[in-house]
Amino acid sequence: MKHHLIIAIKLTVLTILLFVVMFPITIWSVAKFAPNSGKGEIVEYNGQKFYTNIGQSFTQDQYFWSRPSAVNYNAAGSGASNKGASNEEYLKVVQARIDTFLIHHPNVHKSEIPVDLITASGSGLDPNISVQSAKVQIKRIAQIRNIDELKLNQLVQNQTERPLWGIFGPEKINVLKLNIALDEMSKH
Repeated sequence: MKHHLIIAIKLTVLTILLFVVMFPITIWSVAKFAPNSGKGEIVEYNGQKFYTNIGQSFTQDQYFWSRPSAVNYNAAGSGASNKGASNEEYLKVVQARIDTFLIHHPNVHKSEIPVDLITASGSGLDPNISVQSAKVQIKRIAQIRNIDELKLNQLVQNQTERPLWGIFGPEKINVLKLNIALDEMSKH
């Protein structure tokens, strides 16, 4: 019995040292070598600082809309709605998003709306949208900003981030960077 107790205590101390001391120090050290010392990518635009890795709310018609957020883009309260796909309240919220989208995009059929424009991400802070989500909004933005759709297509293509090493994850577009580039394009 005494032998097993000593082994258990040694294993507990080793586990505490490994996961409470060594692991956090290792992660902190690796983060120090990351861009901006692991604090995330910060973009300054019009005198304001924005984190590109945290979703921003874009709902104005002259911008590409961001993915909906279940936490109203509050980084301190990251989380999903925790409502299932059959929950009536959740279905009403999604239907309201679909209706709003269709009002602002009369040329788009309901079946053409990308799912990431009507459902919130698991964290509620997703800064990215799919390439299809950006493309489906081009006609609206082209009309409002009086910009040729081909130029907007090229902008979307230029802002598209490819999968890691060409295989891990989908293509995506950071909405903040896309909208900043859109504003810059409109200035010229």
